[in-house]
Amino acid sequence: MTTSTPPGSARPVLTDPAQLIAALPYLLGFTPTDSLVLLGHRPPGTGIGLVLRADLPPQDLFAYQADALAPRFRAAAHIGVTAVVVGGHAGPDGRPPFAAFVTQLQRALAEQDLRLLHPLWTAAIEEDAPWSCYRDEECGGLLPDPRGTVIAAATTRAGLVSFPSREHVAALLEPRSPEAIVRRTALLGRLEGPPGATEDLVSAATAEVRAAFERRRSGVEYIDDEQAVRLAHALTIKPVRDACLALASPPGTEVALDAEALWLSLVQELPPPHRAEPASLLAYTALLRGEGALAGMALENALEASPGHLVARLLYAAWNRGIDPARLGGLGARSEVDLGLEDAGAG
Repeated sequence: MTTSTPPGSARPVLTDPAQLIAALPYLLGFTPTDSLVLLGHRPPGTGIGLVLRADLPPQDLFAYQADALAPRFRAAAHIGVTAVVVGGHAGPDGRPPFAAFVTQLQRALAEQDLRLLHPLWTAAIEEDAPWSCYRDEECGGLLPDPRGTVIAAATTRAGLVSFPSREHVAALLEPRSPEAIVRRTALLGRLEGPPGATEDLVSAATAEVRAAFERRRSGVEYIDDEQAVRLAHALTIKPVRDACLALASPPGTEVALDAEALWLSLVQELPPPHRAEPASLLAYTALLRGEGALAGMALENALEASPGHLVARLLYAAWNRGIDPARLGGLGARSEVDLGLEDAGAG
């Protein structure tokens, strides 16, 4: 299982290996364990581009895993890759584990005309955990407190969150009430889909989305079955969905954060395939804000709910290739619908 964090969010330059390892929870959005983390380097080499996490494979899959991961860094302008192995124990001679895996990574990257700039290892990402280098026996030591890194400070100022584990991120997307999902599946199954984006239908759908925002802004987070069904249909209407996409930009604003909270709640409240709409909106908002881990899991959630969902497939391809989110910022720019949410939040 892999997790990708796209480039695009502001990232300080890191040149100290211990600081770089300790910063991984803030670059990924969660603390990795038993993982390989690959960090692409932008020209001139100190800037961080795509960050990719994968589970550590068994020995017989070292070459396969390396061949699967290396091409991901070819799609964007990277001059090389730093690899960090997280997990395992140093040998009796003090050498880090998984050396054969690192050798396969170096080979696979070279086949993509990329250099493995610095292969590193740590037992765990926590204060005083041992770390070392695969190439230099004199390179190593104990990690600093991850909360005190430059990246930790920068991400905290930006409003980004680092979760204790990947499982904590995944838990955010779980249904709030399995019983409600069953009821709403039945209700949505009895209704015919909307015939098209008529003026009356667009107007009603716009009002429904605006009302959902107003409820959340007034502190009402509960969504009943009728509201859930109406919102599920509202988000399938393209002009309304485009207007919802537009709320993500500029990222980090009050409206964008309100939208992200609403989309997350609807992921928890709607059954498949209808869940794919808010999951795609959540992923887009998270991508623009630099929350790569949440974006990736939301996209997986959307495609599980509706494998053919076009927006989810487009965003997944961009996320998977490490495309700068700034290049995706115009997805909702052509919307003809004004949700009027700035006015709704005023006063």
